[in-house]
Amino acid sequence: MPTPPAPASVKPLSGPQKALRKLGLVRPIDLALHLPLRYEDETRLVQLRDVREGDLAQVEGTIRHTEIKLGGTRQLLVTLDDGTGTCLLRFFTFYPSLQKALAVGQQIRARGEIRGGFAGLTMMHPAFKPAGGELATALTPVYPTAAGLPQAYLRKAVQAGLARAELSDTVPSDNLNEIGLQPLWSLRESLLFLHYPAPDVTLATLQDHSHPAWQRLKAEELLAQQMSQLQAKRERAALVAPALMAPDSRSAPVDTEADWVPAQVAQLAPTQFDDHAAGASQPLHQRLLAALPFQLTAAQRRVCAEISHDLRRPVPMHRLLQGDVGSGKTVVAALAAAVCIEAGWQCALMAPTEILATQHFAKLVSWLHPLGITTAWLTGSQKARERREMLALITSGQAQLVVGTHAIIQDKVQFSKLALAIIDEQHRFGVAQRLALRGKLVEALEPHLLMMSATPIPRTLAMSYYADLDVSTIDELPPGRTPIVTKVIHEARRDEVIARIRVQVEQGRQIYWVCPLIEESEALDLTNATETHAQLSAALPGVMVGLLHSRMPVAEKKAVMSLFTAGQMGVLVSTTVIEVGVDVPNASLMVIEHAERFGLSQLHQLRGRVGRGAAASACVLLYSTGDAPRLGETARARLRAMAESNDGFEIARRDLEIRGPGEFMGARQSGAALLRFADVVEDAGLLAWARQLAPVMLEQHPALAEKHVQRWLGTKAQYLKA
Repeated sequence: MPTPPAPASVKPLSGPQKALRKLGLVRPIDLALHLPLRYEDETRLVQLRDVREGDLAQVEGTIRHTEIKLGGTRQLLVTLDDGTGTCLLRFFTFYPSLQKALAVGQQIRARGEIRGGFAGLTMMHPAFKPAGGELATALTPVYPTAAGLPQAYLRKAVQAGLARAELSDTVPSDNLNEIGLQPLWSLRESLLFLHYPAPDVTLATLQDHSHPAWQRLKAEELLAQQMSQLQAKRERAALVAPALMAPDSRSAPVDTEADWVPAQVAQLAPTQFDDHAAGASQPLHQRLLAALPFQLTAAQRRVCAEISHDLRRPVPMHRLLQGDVGSGKTVVAALAAAVCIEAGWQCALMAPTEILATQHFAKLVSWLHPLGITTAWLTGSQKARERREMLALITSGQAQLVVGTHAIIQDKVQFSKLALAIIDEQHRFGVAQRLALRGKLVEALEPHLLMMSATPIPRTLAMSYYADLDVSTIDELPPGRTPIVTKVIHEARRDEVIARIRVQVEQGRQIYWVCPLIEESEALDLTNATETHAQLSAALPGVMVGLLHSRMPVAEKKAVMSLFTAGQMGVLVSTTVIEVGVDVPNASLMVIEHAERFGLSQLHQLRGRVGRGAAASACVLLYSTGDAPRLGETARARLRAMAESNDGFEIARRDLEIRGPGEFMGARQSGAALLRFADVVEDAGLLAWARQLAPVMLEQHPALAEKHVQRWLGTKAQYLKA
């Protein structure tokens, strides 16, 4: 038998080619859509007598003098004379070839930023080439780049991408006229203009993205995103999920708010449910409502009705449950699980950290165990024997509810009848993890998916980033929550804060002290958690001061949290591992050290750990300016927002204003931000246009719609499927 020919060897990628891939510049269209950060003007020459400090100038002249300055930093100093003045060109990195090109008598064209100083006009490391030659006819683009990718290489790559990319219009001109974009500005013309703008264009319109060429790109990008999300939603609607109806057909639907008020069985004690015939005949969700030591708020009843309506349909639910810190999302999750279990299926709840998973497990067991519900527990730190027991319960179906961390999605975990997956703090899980949990269902069915978030999403942002989801919002806090007073205090008053802690502990209250780092860092001069723990232990004799951070062994973490939860520990010094999930009603004071280093959403999450009981509660934001005379504007805006509002939705709105939508959302799952050019707040009009046009494009122009989505999103569209 003849030997098959060896496959042709694949030529390895060069350094710049690897850098291009790292930036996601793979297809010609990717390069065409890689727009400049800024521009340099090489279309004209200026005379040195006319320049001012701070100008980006291009000059031509003769080199009159060169010298190598020795000392602390070796420098090459070159004096350039254009006949109207002189300028010193300063190079800190240079080679013999550079010295030769800059020899006395050479005539060169130099471009760079003009600086002043004792030496007169100066350029630091200017770009230069021999004098003469034609001037550029358009502004020179400066692109976002990466290590190992020179601007010259990137410019050529983008130029080649523009030449090869298929740029025919995919949006009918009539629809573009609706937003005032004349057909004159085609996609090709817009891209060519933005890569190579004419020298007479107003730079302000390029920088603030108000030019019609920018508007065309932003409109197309928003349309691609809206179509992709609508497409993902429709694809899910074509899938089949278990219709979670109770086996007893006499059970009434539970999709109105009235169905989530305890029935007359609420008069029975929870311990009576196992044996009491009347109690056992009630739907499981009603028995759970009766067992709860509190009544649901109107907002909780509303979202329970929305979720139960979805669960009864044979179409996969894909719903985001959002609510402020302490709004009661966990009990809504428990009631959703009850609907699932009542129908004879299994439910899984996955949390990002073991501390949060433990909190959920404790609450759910206390509510569901008296009703005869078996709950399994899965984390990465479990002993092998306990893990085997839990896996057996899950596989056999005996475990009706499974609570845990990412350990739930490991290959060895096999569910018998998983129908509902609940993911808490969904933004902490990547797309692969969420898809893995969805893949645990058998019988070729899709599970219902309920994602929970304590970071409220402003409406305009939800319209864009979560257009493919149904969103339920708990916009009401349970009664009895104590308002939290927030104080912004300089580090210099640290002793006063410690004195306040001493008073609180003497009154029987407990305190959190949150630090941003565990260990010393050369880059950040921050007091670490270990040092703070030692300081507070010394300042508070007789008070148990605990320490909690992410690098501690799991058993040690549990022991510390148990002491604090039980009230035996007065002060808990912690890193942000307590950001979510910790519920200690007796904790009435939180101190956040170096609060200026935290994000606004994270500060609000941390603050939500206090104010959970009847005692007056406070949050102290301890800040430091370091060597600077005052805080930066962004840090000041964050701390001001925290002091002025306790409302998570208002905090989210302010956070969006401060950071912008890209940073506010980060990556929707775990990839690059889905929007590069558009701003969902500033471009609200374009977003509304895209939302209206998306279904029209999918129904009336399906081929153009598919081409449009692929052009703009490529593989990023998969991030919308989980």
